[in-house]
Amino acid sequence: MPEVGLPVVGPRAWKFGFIARVASTFVGAVGTIVAASFVIFTALSFAPGDPVAQILGPKATDEARAAKAAELGLDDPLIERYWHWLTSLVHGDLGTSFTYREDVTKLVEPRLETTFLLVLMAALTMLVVGIALGSLGGISERWRPYVSAAAGLGVSVPTFVASSVLISVFAVQLGWFPTFGAGEGLADRIRHLVLPAIALSISYGAYVTQLSATAVRDEACKEHVMTSRGRGIPGNRIVFRHILRNAALPVMTASGLAIAGLVAGAVVVEQAFAIDGIGSLLIASISSKDYPVVLAVSLIIVIVFVVVMTIIDVAQVLLDPRQREGR
Repeated sequence: MPEVGLPVVGPRAWKFGFIARVASTFVGAVGTIVAASFVIFTALSFAPGDPVAQILGPKATDEARAAKAAELGLDDPLIERYWHWLTSLVHGDLGTSFTYREDVTKLVEPRLETTFLLVLMAALTMLVVGIALGSLGGISERWRPYVSAAAGLGVSVPTFVASSVLISVFAVQLGWFPTFGAGEGLADRIRHLVLPAIALSISYGAYVTQLSATAVRDEACKEHVMTSRGRGIPGNRIVFRHILRNAALPVMTASGLAIAGLVAGAVVVEQAFAIDGIGSLLIASISSKDYPVVLAVSLIIVIVFVVVMTIIDVAQVLLDPRQREGR
């Protein structure tokens, strides 16, 4: 018998509702990206500093400065400049770097591969260690204090401090890993990025550990779990079917937020380990007022965050029976 007050939704209605939910999610994601790009573009337009002076130097004449500003389109109205940049972006044109005098796409692509590999290694480390420790701390009362202490320590350690400690111990003293650079070739790159990936994953992994432990502990204390234990159902079956399965949604949400944060956190790690990724490119471009590069890298970070959150939204609809049934 259906629950009172809850609509009974058939397969066709569920499919229509699911498609509508996914479509609205994607529309919202595109709107968020466009709105964020406008905010970033506007903020850079009003940021202190003059890219023309950075390019021509302080001794340039007023005529040369005016000509360069007209060449770069910096004297056009803000809305017109943004529209020109947005339409060019739609056609795959990210503009030309003020500093390197190269196409921004050519500057970003090789560095994006390095950052992607770094974030991928950090994400795998964060998810495996964070979810495993969090599940252990949520289920076992014996290990719970140790897991909480480790998670608290991990959250409190800044990424640049963790990077310095890892370099000092494992690169300088023990000599197990290189101290800087991204390496050449896949195997060499992985070896170069082990320490940066660990440094990047510590604080975010501790965050995932805390959220996972809380979610698992809350599920372990629920009435249906206690009832299952009282009926003599094997512990492993209770853990996997009732506790971990029901705790998956909050853990997945926390993990998605952490993965999105890894992209922004890579900026600090790439600086500490002298890795030529999009993070170090962003810092250098901000210093040199290279606005096309700053816009491109900032937009990549926003897109990664929005895409991850969109995937989480869709996955929640698929995994949560209440959302599938339209409740």
